[in-house]
Amino acid sequence: MDDRPRNLRTMLAEAKDLSELMVDLAYGAVFFDDVDMAEEVVELEDDMNELAQDMRRVCILAVRQPREAEGMSSVLRVVTAIERIGNDAVSIARIVTHKVGIPPQLLADLAEADEISHRVTVVAGSAMHNQTLATLQLPVATGTRVMAIKRNQIWITDIGGATVVGADDVLLVRGGPDGIAPVRSMAGAPVWEPVVSEDAWLSDLDRSVDVLVEMKDLSETAVGLAYSAMVMNDLRLAAEVRQLGARLNEMNDKLELWVLRAAKENIDPSPLRGLLQLAHAATDIAAEACEMVWIVEQGDEVHPILQIALGESDEVVMEIEVTANSRACNATLGDLGLNLEPGFIVLAIRRTGRYIYRPTGATMLVDGDVVIASGPEEGRAHLAKIFGWRMIDSDEPGIFELELR
Repeated sequence: MDDRPRNLRTMLAEAKDLSELMVDLAYGAVFFDDVDMAEEVVELEDDMNELAQDMRRVCILAVRQPREAEGMSSVLRVVTAIERIGNDAVSIARIVTHKVGIPPQLLADLAEADEISHRVTVVAGSAMHNQTLATLQLPVATGTRVMAIKRNQIWITDIGGATVVGADDVLLVRGGPDGIAPVRSMAGAPVWEPVVSEDAWLSDLDRSVDVLVEMKDLSETAVGLAYSAMVMNDLRLAAEVRQLGARLNEMNDKLELWVLRAAKENIDPSPLRGLLQLAHAATDIAAEACEMVWIVEQGDEVHPILQIALGESDEVVMEIEVTANSRACNATLGDLGLNLEPGFIVLAIRRTGRYIYRPTGATMLVDGDVVIASGPEEGRAHLAKIFGWRMIDSDEPGIFELELR
């Protein structure tokens, strides 16, 4: 990773980005059965552990009076949750490194996830070589975003539109499955062919895999909503995170039952262990999201350093209302193409007091809908404009206001 940050605010932002990088790499390793990607996750575990230990040390040294202890204990709770999310990523990666096994025929079904992560090496002379990310416009051209770049054996998460892509850079991109082919073409990488199988016995496991894909998406949604709940100190969002955690527990129980039943049908049970391990990791990631929002649920004041640090991370969460005269009103998410430009993924929509999780492209937005979306910091102003707002930055990092256009 980059040089060790010196203050708690910066360390918290880096830890959040690092945990997300680890989860992205881990799921990508499973999807592509890529041992190198999986080993990257295991190597990053040491960075996460050292970063968490440094943050705990700073928290302890920062407490000078008893009244400061309670606020700093909430920070320690978030530090532990982020660290454990990184540990869950390692558990996912070990499905590949330890050859725990997922039936290769089922990997194609994992492509049905809302987003997948992929790693690609840039070839000298390719369309990406010596180009800035702003020039490449990958969200528009491919529907993917660069989450991190590995250069000279160091992962760089602090990237932006001015970042220049060099030869032999390893890009971690995230987006829809359809974006893999064009990204690899632009990078000059060989064509990747997905695993295809027509084994009849797999039909008995179809619902297990469908549930597993949904669990992956919901667990990532829970984490995004948890960060948003803390930044906004929003009790409603905290309650939704708790509900998602309960839902994932129920889904995990059902998936375990279905997998065990499938193992009775003259199927070698060893490759099915990976399904159970993936389900457990997704459930645990959501559990850590619940740990983070406990602070909000208890009515305790969220420590300002958490709100600032989480607002400064590479991927930010915005809560924004649809206005009647905006481009977003009465438009579907597919028509808006928010994932392409400005590169935001809609986590949930609050409508008349209820939430719609991971809405599809066919979901139409109406006046008064409140959209919760995550994406690059540099895309916030554009997102606000689409919804009929003007973003006004404040002097404090990560803080802004919205006014009607």
